[in-house]
Amino acid sequence: MSDVDLFSDPPNGRGRSGRGQQGRGRSGRGRPRRVGGRRAREEQHDQEPYEQDEYEQQAYGRQQQYDQQQYDQQQQYDQQAYEQQQYEQQGYGRHQQQYDQYGRPQPGGQQQAPQQAQQHAQHAQSGQYGHGQPGQYEQYEQDEYYEDEYDEYEEQGRGRSGHLLDDQLNRGDRGDREDQRRARSKQRRRKGKGRAAVLFAMAFLVAVVGTGGVLGYAWLDGRMHPPDYSGQGSGNVIVQVKDGDSGSAIATTLQKHDVVKSVRAFLKVYAHEPKASSLQPGYYQMRLRMSSKAAMALLLDPKARAGNMITLPEGLRANEVFEKLSKKTKIPVKNFQAAARDGKALGLPSYAKGKVEGYLYPGQYNLDPNAPAKDILKQMVDRFNQEARDLDLVNKSKSVGLDPGQVVTLASLLQAEGGTKNDYPKIARVLYNRIKAGRPLQLDTTVLYALNKRTLHVTYKDTQVKSPYNSYQVKPLPIGAIDSPGMDALKAALNPAKGDWLFFVTTDPSTGYTEYGTTEAEFTRMKAKLDRWLAAHPEGKK
Repeated sequence: MSDVDLFSDPPNGRGRSGRGQQGRGRSGRGRPRRVGGRRAREEQHDQEPYEQDEYEQQAYGRQQQYDQQQYDQQQQYDQQAYEQQQYEQQGYGRHQQQYDQYGRPQPGGQQQAPQQAQQHAQHAQSGQYGHGQPGQYEQYEQDEYYEDEYDEYEEQGRGRSGHLLDDQLNRGDRGDREDQRRARSKQRRRKGKGRAAVLFAMAFLVAVVGTGGVLGYAWLDGRMHPPDYSGQGSGNVIVQVKDGDSGSAIATTLQKHDVVKSVRAFLKVYAHEPKASSLQPGYYQMRLRMSSKAAMALLLDPKARAGNMITLPEGLRANEVFEKLSKKTKIPVKNFQAAARDGKALGLPSYAKGKVEGYLYPGQYNLDPNAPAKDILKQMVDRFNQEARDLDLVNKSKSVGLDPGQVVTLASLLQAEGGTKNDYPKIARVLYNRIKAGRPLQLDTTVLYALNKRTLHVTYKDTQVKSPYNSYQVKPLPIGAIDSPGMDALKAALNPAKGDWLFFVTTDPSTGYTEYGTTEAEFTRMKAKLDRWLAAHPEGKK
């Protein structure tokens, strides 16, 4: 909208020309102001670059001053940290010198050099060690926080003002300050981790030392005063002391049956008992929860022997073994016969073919008075298996051309025929020579086994008995063993003597004297000699 529309001219026109004249006067008076305003703007425009340059120089100067202060502070801080590290390495911790917060050495410490003490005092007073004047470390963190806030505010201000020169001048300084802040932050984290590691190590050391002390005391107390029962105990229990058992083995057996409370308590008594070495293997009637001293005394008392000691000689047949065991243990013979039929439960080797004959190893046994027939027979079979392993029976039987079962059978023949142990290898050679020649063994002992007899008088009729054990009729060996051979007979069966004999006769059964020959004439002569002895001894006893 124009001025013409707002202000109409008067009718006479004078008012307009008058105001126009007057207006020109105002225009004349106002023109210098308009000119003067334009000059002011031109001068201000000319002044602005100067003021901008001056502002930028002042800002740059202030920034340089501030950056210099920060740099000096960082240099001082780094120098203090370096001096702290050097000081600690030079022996502060090694000499264990203690100072108060003013750097003065405390009593009881080792005096250091004055220069080190003064340096330590300066560090301690400046709070460099982390325990100087209160609030210094917090003040440092606060200053750094404000420094970061100032940098962020300054960057935001420059972004709004658009001062390119400030950005260019301070961009490099900003990068340096960022690097410095990251370095200080990393150093603080490293120090924090170091302090935490030290504290953790100290706590762990205290825990280990404390726990070790408690455990060490408990261990020492257990060594000096091992746990033990008191009194004579009560109830009854059978324990076995095996042949060759040491004091530790006996103590372990007693503890297992709850006779004594601990192995160490019994060993302590056992070590001071002069008669401990005279303790015999066997079964003992003990009481439960006895003191170790009472248990040792009862073991040495002959009345405590509860076992059934029995000696089974070599050459016994299985039924003869059953009778002796039954007489000793009061277990019926039929129980042993029934147990013998279960070869697998007894642990018989495979080459025994399920028969106990020849595998009830002879020797001395201390029988458990509470054991059933099966356990007693198993004890004897287990002993045979152990002796066979020691002899390496399975592998060595191959060297004589027999299997392990045949070796046991041949050894049982040697045990039955041999007059003395020295004759076993020679009789073994006679049997191997006859087997090699394809001749029957013709042994009277096999006939007597088939007839279930024990006698020296064997008739021609007896030799005609039908049995797989009759060596007059079967070759090369009977079907199985005829008795329980001992170790000497087993060794002889694997190691026969050298010779070409085909015959042997025990011409004097009373002494076991045996003669050997290679011809039928020699055999006839030796047989006549035996007949004369039998005629003189009609009872047929040796």
